[in-house]
Amino acid sequence: MDSKTLLNQRISDRKSGRLDVRSDLLHFALITHTLPAERLRPHIHERFEIQTFPIGGERLALMSAVPFLDEDFAFYRLAPFARMRFAQTNYRVYVKDRETGEPCVWFFGTTLGGWVVNLARGLWRIPWHYARYEVDCRYDAAAGRYQRFRYTHASGWASADIELEDTGTSPGLLPGFADMDEQTLVLTHPVKGFFYRTDGNLGTYSVWHEEIPLTVGRPVELHFSLYERLGLLGKDEMQRPHSVLICPKTTFEVHLPPRAV
Repeated sequence: MDSKTLLNQRISDRKSGRLDVRSDLLHFALITHTLPAERLRPHIHERFEIQTFPIGGERLALMSAVPFLDEDFAFYRLAPFARMRFAQTNYRVYVKDRETGEPCVWFFGTTLGGWVVNLARGLWRIPWHYARYEVDCRYDAAAGRYQRFRYTHASGWASADIELEDTGTSPGLLPGFADMDEQTLVLTHPVKGFFYRTDGNLGTYSVWHEEIPLTVGRPVELHFSLYERLGLLGKDEMQRPHSVLICPKTTFEVHLPPRAV
């Protein structure tokens, strides 16, 4: 199936379940780095092929840190009145499922600044980790860009320091992609994710969202302790991302519960 057809299918295929979560995500960023696939291989289940892309004369893998603010996280069918607000950062790698042939993501895990992290870990063994967050994001709607975009979070599992500049311009075709449909499919629409559960077994869950309106950002400061700890990127490499994309608001639906594979 070509990228455009698969992308359209993922946007139109909107499922709904009793435990699904819906949330507006504010101050969303997609901070992507390149690296050799062999650095990632020890950390990813053998079922998944690490996708590589032609960038700078070689084939490189892509991984992203994705910080955002859950504005109104709620089990919208079960308890729509109980809404939560917290910051979150997902750490993921772009892979392909050898069993289905479809692109998806591998999650190293997530840091989250709210008590719901304990629910996820206790009930579903999902690799979420509590972090203390500071968020300073100021969006100028008239200018269509951020005046300030900064996240910091501290956690024993993964701490980060993120400061970005927003150009306010729409992204063009980024290095490594044949066309915009492939770029959108890979970077923003890998709707199924896999991860090692806290018991060591393989787990999965999926999401739904429409296309995300993005602008191009530039790094001011980027540091991710997880990348150092896993031997994926050095401090200098972190300052040179493949791409930085920013969105003031988008809506996600998360299909729960996660399941063991």
